[in-house]
Amino acid sequence: MDAATQTILIVDDSPENLTVLSELLQPLYRVRAAKSGEKALRIASTQPYPDLILLDVMMPDMDGYQVFGQLRAKPETRDIPVIFVTAMNGAEAELHGLGIGAVDYICKPVEPRLVLARVRIQLELKQAHDWLRDQNSYLEAEIAKRMAENELVQEVSIRALAHLAEIRDPETGNHILRTQAYVHQLGVLLQRHPRFAATLTDHYIKLLARSAPLHDIGKVGIPDAILHKPGPFIPEEWEIMKTHAELGSKAIEMAERDTSHKVEFLRLAKEIAHYHHEKWNGQGYPDHLVGDAIPISARIMALADVFDALITRRVYKEAMPYDKVQEIIAAGRGEHFDPDIVDIFLANFSTFCDIANCHKDPVLDEDI
Repeated sequence: MDAATQTILIVDDSPENLTVLSELLQPLYRVRAAKSGEKALRIASTQPYPDLILLDVMMPDMDGYQVFGQLRAKPETRDIPVIFVTAMNGAEAELHGLGIGAVDYICKPVEPRLVLARVRIQLELKQAHDWLRDQNSYLEAEIAKRMAENELVQEVSIRALAHLAEIRDPETGNHILRTQAYVHQLGVLLQRHPRFAATLTDHYIKLLARSAPLHDIGKVGIPDAILHKPGPFIPEEWEIMKTHAELGSKAIEMAERDTSHKVEFLRLAKEIAHYHHEKWNGQGYPDHLVGDAIPISARIMALADVFDALITRRVYKEAMPYDKVQEIIAAGRGEHFDPDIVDIFLANFSTFCDIANCHKDPVLDEDI
């Protein structure tokens, strides 16, 4: 910005002082003048905003200090540099002016060369400040854009991996979308519970929901003959099927080893994949953990996973009605599931039914 495009507002109740300063500055800058604090505030709040204000201290009705206070109180004017111009030439007055935030202090009668020098310095400083602010804003926007791009890539990668498991087990349909939404909703509801509040921060819930689609990634390692079997498993097949929990956590652990730094959501994804079939009473798999020994991420996922399995159709069963599912979940309180999580879930049962209805599986021709 060249000097001719920079605007200076001169504020002084004396017409003579306004004339002297205006004639001095007009050859180099755009100059606006105000004979009162009230008018100065109106001009300063109107675009284009002044780049610098020369403000008299001793004015009737509203003195310079009061004008300065109101300028600093408004977002559009608080960053405009102000030089006090006054006949008060004592050290105390100058220290007060600088102390409340003025960038400089000029005593009357003014020395023209000194005024021009100080005005030029302050305008150069403001120009540098504005440039840095614009650069910081640009950099912040670029960082936000890159972070958003990274998050999108991460989301797409997670969905791609989850759909890989879905391709192997096509009857799950929109299971990934539903369980992810259940997990997020449960996390938000449990935030207010004293047992979970310390863990379930907004950040944790975001990572938890992001990780949830990978809970069954280990199914890619299960043979088709077992994964697609239309009837119940024999004991040997069931033992193989149960290995998908460990297979999933090991696959994610291998991905972790390939990264140069720790990725938070992978830690939760590994927990969920490994432990989401554990039961509160220790009768789950693969490690037979009991109660709070089961990570909270897996406890939340367990309930979301079972709820969705019960309400949706599978090759070996029909979908259950919501009221029947509600009874089964309630019966699993303190047995299969963390009792406090069940209580929150059942207290908001209609919310989870709405999520399920929102992401229903598509109707296949064979269902018609």
